[in-house]
Amino acid sequence: MNYWLMKSEPDEFSIADLARKQVEPWTGVRNYMARFHMRAMQVGDAVLFHHSSVDPPGVAGLAKVVKTGVIDEKQFQKRNKYYEPRATREKPIWDCVEVEYVATFPFFVSMDRMRAHPALTDMLVLKRGMRLSVQPVTESEYQTVVALGNTPPVEEAAPHVRRPERARSRVRK
Repeated sequence: MNYWLMKSEPDEFSIADLARKQVEPWTGVRNYMARFHMRAMQVGDAVLFHHSSVDPPGVAGLAKVVKTGVIDEKQFQKRNKYYEPRATREKPIWDCVEVEYVATFPFFVSMDRMRAHPALTDMLVLKRGMRLSVQPVTESEYQTVVALGNTPPVEEAAPHVRRPERARSRVRK
């Protein structure tokens, strides 16, 4: 089994949309490296579903790959922003995978929360300039993010501020 992180803008397609639909093709990927990663996927691979272009961005839940080698139909739709005029049914340019909903995390795992975790320091999504919408993650990174998604974030306690002692009035006898 392989592990992946797939990004989606929640106003376009969110974890809630996948939960409602259950299975959906991961269409609209127009980066050759991201397409390369999708072509490396196998049925049963685990996916971290990442919400991007939101504040804060982060991992919202889990999916799994249920079908590979799916033709991205959006490349043939002239009014679609993912239309590709060079693509034909005989020679499509863009393909994708179908993913199935697995779970929504009880606790959203923000990028800041991931950055703060020592086990995730090498995670690709946390690297400066890493904008790929589909990228591999290690099994350890996957398991760490899953654990974070099932654990409430630790609120940083406000530093204890010591009150200045009051001057005690002396009672004279």
